[in-house]
Amino acid sequence: MESFSGDQTYKDKAFDVKLRLWEESYWMPQVAVGARDIGGTGLFDAEYIVASKAWGPFDFSLGLGWGYLGTSGNVSNPFCSYSDKFCSRDNSYKEAGSVDGSDMFHGPASLFGGVEYQTPWQPLRLKLEYEGNNYQQDFAGKLEQKSKFNVGAIYRVTDWADVNLSYERGNTFMFGVTLRTNFNDLRPAYHDNSRPQYRPQPQDAILQHSVVANQLTLLKYNAGLADPKIQVKGDTLYVTGEQVKYRDSREGIVRANRIVMNDLPEGIRTIRVTENRLNLPQVTTETDVASLKRHLEGEPLGHETPLAQKRVEPIVPESTEQGWYIDKSRVDFHLDPVLNQSVGGPENFYMYQLGVMGTADLWVTDHLLTTGSVFANIANNYDKFNYTNPPKDSHLPRVRTHVREYVQNDVYVNNLQANYFQYFGNGFYGQVYGGYLETMFGGAGAEVLYRPVDSNWAFGLDANYVKQRDWA
Repeated sequence: MESFSGDQTYKDKAFDVKLRLWEESYWMPQVAVGARDIGGTGLFDAEYIVASKAWGPFDFSLGLGWGYLGTSGNVSNPFCSYSDKFCSRDNSYKEAGSVDGSDMFHGPASLFGGVEYQTPWQPLRLKLEYEGNNYQQDFAGKLEQKSKFNVGAIYRVTDWADVNLSYERGNTFMFGVTLRTNFNDLRPAYHDNSRPQYRPQPQDAILQHSVVANQLTLLKYNAGLADPKIQVKGDTLYVTGEQVKYRDSREGIVRANRIVMNDLPEGIRTIRVTENRLNLPQVTTETDVASLKRHLEGEPLGHETPLAQKRVEPIVPESTEQGWYIDKSRVDFHLDPVLNQSVGGPENFYMYQLGVMGTADLWVTDHLLTTGSVFANIANNYDKFNYTNPPKDSHLPRVRTHVREYVQNDVYVNNLQANYFQYFGNGFYGQVYGGYLETMFGGAGAEVLYRPVDSNWAFGLDANYVKQRDWA
């Protein structure tokens, strides 16, 4: 509706899915099934089954497409033999913006295929394809197609960029640029401290204060353990802290063990490093000192033994014979820039709120945290958010649609609450909380979480009572 959305056009969010059914072998091609424009406008929705096979510098593909890929209808839809319902497809797009699979693999079907040639010049590839779209049902109108064969060339400029030139439909030249990356391969560029060298110094059973002070400093800045603590009980040395430096906590464990081994008290046979989060123990890595010593000193080639190390449920000693720690601050305050955004709304394609958030945390005890944050508005365009009243036939309460009223304030309290955390043992955690939980709602709640060590799953149960906050 123009009165609601103004001059908004057919912009919408969508995603594609491609599943490999089996991998390519010496004789068999790789086979995949996929779908395009899922949850979008539906103007380009399509499904396909495709097989591909490499042979020397050539890569061949042949597939069967439906929807946007199959409008030519050059073959019969094989699913029509199963049911006549598969012979027609609803192209009204009345379900735009939602995921609807009722028309998948329906309607006309077409063969498509092609071949790609890797030239002797490595950056250049050539392509020839036969397409199944006749462009007679395109959103832009009927497009003239003099040929179903397209040709193109792709030139790799760098590892992350290609440029391509093609001649399509027998009457149109096309030019494009493709940029790509794999975020999983991205690594922050920073210079890290090297691992501590293994240079053991003999120590008495009771550590000297200067030795422990150096160990605690290295645990914090080299091993990445915030608020580190060292304790001794019997023949076991305990290290506790929160890993804030390494995503792979194993690196922190390696460094912590080396730091401890360089000044190990006499009589210690086991090292237990426990990682915390919000003062809750998460996991303990238990290492045998004799085994670790052999690994650090080096073992004869062919006589290596596995490191006697295991990750177990967190072990926290109740009372110890020795204990040292870096006193942590119970108060923290920080300012952060904030960009809240919404993409693809009916009133405006891009809506945003730019501001600054000031947050203060106070640990009243090791289990009780009070936190509050104040948001200062710099700029936003939520005045264009036109939703005012739900449809007359709707009985659903308004939850987020008062956003315009909230963000029009120049300064507001984003949240102000208290949380009490507790570790019950055997993988069970719990918390209770209450206050202004977020911008729009306040209330109280509780949560219980079961999280086995190194498990791929966890189970949680929470209950909340909330009430909408006044935006004035």
